[in-house]
Amino acid sequence: MGSTLRYGSGLLDVPVSSVLPHLNIRGTYSGFWVGLARRPLLDETGQEIGANPGGREYFSDGSLAVGLFDLGEVGLSVQALGGAESGGDLLGLFGRFRLLQPVDQGIGLAVGGRYVTRPDFGDGVTRAPGRLGFPDARLRRRHVGADRTMGTRLSLYGVATAYLRGFEGMRVPANDMTFSLGWGGGMFRSASSAEIYGESSNGWFAGASSHWRLGESTVLALLAEHNGFDVNVGAQVDVSGARVGVHYLGANHARPAGGYVSEYRAPKLGVLASISVCPEALRLRCRPTLMERTEPDTIFIPPPPPDTVVIAGAGARAQLEGEPATVCLSTGQDAPIRLTAQGDTLIGPSATPIDELRPVVDFAGGYAFGAGWFESGADVEFEGGFFRKSADAFPIECGEILRVGVHQGVPVFADRAVLRPLDVIFVPVRVGLWQRYERWRQEAMHRTPDAGPSSGTTDNPRRAAQP
Repeated sequence: MGSTLRYGSGLLDVPVSSVLPHLNIRGTYSGFWVGLARRPLLDETGQEIGANPGGREYFSDGSLAVGLFDLGEVGLSVQALGGAESGGDLLGLFGRFRLLQPVDQGIGLAVGGRYVTRPDFGDGVTRAPGRLGFPDARLRRRHVGADRTMGTRLSLYGVATAYLRGFEGMRVPANDMTFSLGWGGGMFRSASSAEIYGESSNGWFAGASSHWRLGESTVLALLAEHNGFDVNVGAQVDVSGARVGVHYLGANHARPAGGYVSEYRAPKLGVLASISVCPEALRLRCRPTLMERTEPDTIFIPPPPPDTVVIAGAGARAQLEGEPATVCLSTGQDAPIRLTAQGDTLIGPSATPIDELRPVVDFAGGYAFGAGWFESGADVEFEGGFFRKSADAFPIECGEILRVGVHQGVPVFADRAVLRPLDVIFVPVRVGLWQRYERWRQEAMHRTPDAGPSSGTTDNPRRAAQP
């Protein structure tokens, strides 16, 4: 995901359900310019009593975020770096815990919070932090005679994000899309009784992003959101973990007669720069990633079997009928067969031994048997990790697994019930037989940013405990 202006990963000011991968560290600097015709002064009731001259001002912020166990993200922000006003820098803490993340496309859920200290102008008046990050003496926690309290120090929220692959075509670069919807308190909901601050959407916020792969280590992110007050748009380019961006904040605020008089109700142009560091990776900076792409299976439709299969002797026919069974193919589908005591595999309504029909008829899908990497016992590199063979090949029911990718032309499957990052994957060896691979080393720079933990039990070989 992109970098927010002050609160770690996400859109510009809107959180999403994904978090940074474990021990990924992201530092972000952002700033924006705002031009005002004049700057109103307010009394203790929130009414305008005068104005300072307008002009163009610049405000900037810095933040540092770290991912923890692929489940959470925490960080620290210093807002209004070198701000023009007194009141001191505002310090912030933020965090997000992921509740659900899809294995592939789907819906993710997260909860989180943001905390920002109050500005202090040394006059004994209790003030509240504003959504733009700079200390503002006009934003009192409660104006005299007002029925509204501005409780913006703590902002708790919940957010759902839909992760989807984007447009596909021969000349279209790989791309993903996300759509987020959430509700929160604090800065997402609470507004000042002063008119300069604007009205909220009662805590609802939403956003969307589109991510385009421009090169092996380059991703362009296009971002749009409504943070409960403002419509913000932006673009960010990540090259091997170094990110630069430009954004336009408050695009929904129309220009009043006489010019803009409120930073909160005016459009603002800004810039952003961030860098992501992966201590666990072989290289220091993190590569940007998209969702896992898999090549479609090549499905071979065999010609129909012979119209007539002659099997000598009724007794031999009865012996060849065998016991009904199914095998799970590498296409993820069950195929009906019959097994005999002699070890024959029979197919079709005539219960014909498959060996008699080869090479004209065979089962669909790709299998690892005979491949050099499989026969040599080489590790499987998949989704930023290295997986090693574990136990012997065994059967699996198709209903228990889900395809998650492909390795050198052979489909890769995982348990339907687990979350990413996957600790166990399954590779089809032959028809009906699967090989378990267990993660033994993680290469953080290849990890997808929306990874999560997996789980297992020890009651069968494909759910054995991790070493």
